[in-house]
Amino acid sequence: MSKVALITGGTRGIGKQIAITLANEGYDIAVNYRTENDDLKSTEKEIKSKNVDFIGVQGDVSVFEDTERFVKEVIDKYGKIDVVVNNAGITRDTLLMRMKKEDFESVINVNLTGTFNVTKNVIPYMMKAHSGRIINISSVVGIAGNAGQTNYSASKAGIIGFTKSLAKEVASRNILVNAVAPGFIETAMTDVLKDEVKEEIAKSIPLKRMGKAEDVANVVKFLASDDSSYITGQVINIDGGMLM
Repeated sequence: MSKVALITGGTRGIGKQIAITLANEGYDIAVNYRTENDDLKSTEKEIKSKNVDFIGVQGDVSVFEDTERFVKEVIDKYGKIDVVVNNAGITRDTLLMRMKKEDFESVINVNLTGTFNVTKNVIPYMMKAHSGRIINISSVVGIAGNAGQTNYSASKAGIIGFTKSLAKEVASRNILVNAVAPGFIETAMTDVLKDEVKEEIAKSIPLKRMGKAEDVANVVKFLASDDSSYITGQVINIDGGMLM
């Protein structure tokens, strides 16, 4: 029987690559999305080409009732969720002096509260099964901070604390909870940067390049696998050596 992975925000960027990578490993894939678009259709087509099952579940992770509904949709279809990847996230970057209250609250609500909402609704099924993997997407800025990202950094630091605390709560049920902290990764968000900005970023990284979405997805694949059965409560930086 195939394992089932739920990936939030899984129609583009890192989330999409995680979904594709796990599909290549034979997982049936449930992808959460907020609004239906071409990204969802292309993701569904690509994943189904791997000869695994796919379901798209609509919902806003910042709304508890939405997560309650779409988690149940996945359970109703597959009877279980073996892996959940809390990837959905937004940015509203600006200096704190200029940051509006809603800029702070919206980022916290999606990135941090969204992680709570999804996990809260998945965890009872994993507890009953005495098995599960929860993998949260944090960021190096949740560890080191970054000017202009007090909201985003706070949300990603919160995810780290959430990860470590939950790992202690559920370890006795064979549920492993870990986080990954990407650095600069080539996605649509970084594509908009000017070439000279990208060059300066690359110079600041010991490996002298930005990472790729595959670099993150491969670590998630490891954490989802049986090879990581003695790892929980950890944060793995995927940053080319930025933070050592």
